Amino acid sequence: MLHVFDSFRGVSFAAVLIKLLLSFIIGTVIGLERSYHNKPAGFRTHILVVLGAAIASMTGIYLYVGLSLPTDVSRIAAGVVTGLGFIGAGTIVVTRKQKVKGLTTAAGLWTSGLIGLCIGAGFYEGGILGTLMIIFVETSLNNIRNRIQFAPEFSIALSYYHRSDLDEVMRFCKDHDAAITNLKITSNKDSGAALYSALLTLKVSNDMTQQEFADQIDEMNGIVSAELI
Repeated sequence: MLHVFDSFRGVSFAAVLIKLLLSFIIGTVIGLERSYHNKPAGFRTHILVVLGAAIASMTGIYLYVGLSLPTDVSRIAAGVVTGLGFIGAGTIVVTRKQKVKGLTTAAGLWTSGLIGLCIGAGFYEGGILGTLMIIFVETSLNNIRNRIQFAPEFSIALSYYHRSDLDEVMRFCKDHDAAITNLKITSNKDSGAALYSALLTLKVSNDMTQQEFADQIDEMNGIVSAELI
């Protein structure tokens, strides 16, 4: 622990002022990076989250230390952590292409709240180092993520007579390291029998080509057709 912060770990006016100012700065720094990349939660949201968490943390300490009330200091902090989950959920959206966006922003908001709890409790070292790590993750690691080559998605149109046939296809996908990202099932009448149709959207992480994958499904028992689209 750094002794330079020892005078500002309590609930004195100077300590409260330092905690709030530091929380404001930290929220601004983290939030500006999100605003620069046009993310749902900008610097104002991050400032409010960090400030609110710091105030909650200081309130718990003040009730216990300043007023000597028989209260559980950690209970307020636990409520803050739970509430941050609801705030973060508002930044997560699913696009028309069934892609999830906003997870990083939600995680950043949640972590920013924890940073605020650190600062409010007087744990400056953890709050400052945590902020530096957050900035590193949201900036430098973003460049690394962009260089990673992900398996492309592709779709296969299936036709089959029995619902159990689709279960076999899904089991086949699981056994061959193929992630099903989307599944749409329809049915119609063909020659008096129920003919089911399904559209599978997949990501394959093995060396099999998309056409080879579709051909193997097409050769399975019970599958009328499997066409790559």
